[in-house]
Amino acid sequence: MSDFAVEVEDLVKTFGSFVAVDHIHFQVRNGEVFGFLGPNGAGKSTTIRMLCGLLIPTSGKGRVAGFSIVDEPEKIKQVIGYMSQKFSLYDDLTVTENLHFFGGIYGLSGSLQQEREEEALEMAGLKELRDRMTRTLAAGWKQRLALGCAILHKPSILFLDEPTSGVDPVSRRNFWSLIQQMGEGGVTTFVTTHYMDEAEYCDRLALIYRGKIIALGTPTELKLGTLAQGVMEVECDPLIPALDLLKKEAWVSEAAVFGEGLHLIGKEGSDVEKEIGPLFQKNGILLKRMEWIRPSLEDVFVTLIEREEEK
Repeated sequence: MSDFAVEVEDLVKTFGSFVAVDHIHFQVRNGEVFGFLGPNGAGKSTTIRMLCGLLIPTSGKGRVAGFSIVDEPEKIKQVIGYMSQKFSLYDDLTVTENLHFFGGIYGLSGSLQQEREEEALEMAGLKELRDRMTRTLAAGWKQRLALGCAILHKPSILFLDEPTSGVDPVSRRNFWSLIQQMGEGGVTTFVTTHYMDEAEYCDRLALIYRGKIIALGTPTELKLGTLAQGVMEVECDPLIPALDLLKKEAWVSEAAVFGEGLHLIGKEGSDVEKEIGPLFQKNGILLKRMEWIRPSLEDVFVTLIEREEEK
């Protein structure tokens, strides 16, 4: 048995002359929470649809649970759970009726189906809402119901395509607690997202941009490997004129507003600390504080995209 739940080699998907997925390679270990991170239109959903057997690749290879995404897509559909960003629920059915419908699709019946439905209601915290019409549920509860429907047949691999899009921050956090619990139970989770804070929950991340994977590793590896020199956090007044000023300097790689201050990344070989003071003094900017901080994934992602644009 392979150590990998998902294996992708030189995978390509084109639509006419448009290249949606461009020769990507990666592997996902069994039991891993693997994040696929990127902006809208980067190729995340196209990749996940190929892996789920919903879209045939233009070229390349891939295996999910040991089955070929080219030759055995129907077998893949039987062993995975899939949750789309639209949740795929039926609003005119109750919570229980949705579970019953999806259980039937997965081939469950009788006492086994009833048992699994009860487990899903328990997991999602929906027991008290079991008879509610789905259309009356808040987005966070719909999200939990969609997850319950996706895992009724106890899949070993779960694909979640932007599962927290449009959901409030508290519901997002609670949802990730459920994902981590399933990971501890041995379920492999492949999740696409464009939320940087969510990416921190993943064991490993692939960053995709314009159809290409531009970085792969743990959140810590990506931060330390991309921005080893760290990020300078700057508090100053006025803020926006300072930002505009910094962006024109040759020694500045990136500068952006973060909260009430700025995050500044210097180009390789530059001495950021020595440059800021004289620059601000000369231009009438009050420097309140500057401090080296550990980069965030957002810092990393912006930096990597800038590098790709420069290429």
